[in-house]
Amino acid sequence: MVCLGNICRSPLAEGIMKKKLEEHGLTGTVDSAGTASYHIGERPDPRSEEIARKNGINISTQRARAFSRSDFDRFDLIFAMDRENYNNIMRLARNDQDRSKVELILNRLHPGKDMEVPDPYYGGKDGFENVYRMLDASCEQIALGMKK
Repeated sequence: MVCLGNICRSPLAEGIMKKKLEEHGLTGTVDSAGTASYHIGERPDPRSEEIARKNGINISTQRARAFSRSDFDRFDLIFAMDRENYNNIMRLARNDQDRSKVELILNRLHPGKDMEVPDPYYGGKDGFENVYRMLDASCEQIALGMKK
């Protein structure tokens, strides 16, 4: 799960996806990262922590990290929150195999539409609630796809 700073969208997506795996009896490794290094080592944004907690998810132990080329080796799927981060990830891809792992997360809900999860950082609490709902629905689709 990848966004810009790894403090708002991607930590939420990580927490939600871990919960979905548990709910569906699936196993897998879920992590998040940012394509920028602004917040390395920081906790998620308090508003992300709050909306997660409100939905029974604890993301307070997560710490921001930067996406790296080694993530292509560690993960089968890499979900970008928006086009800018998708492009940042693709610039780091070494080959077609790396590129084939990357997609916009909302394409699981709206195939081929390349919709973006908006960055709620400068918005109010409603933005975080909206992002939570989008990510929850997308992560549900990812989990259902893993069951097949």
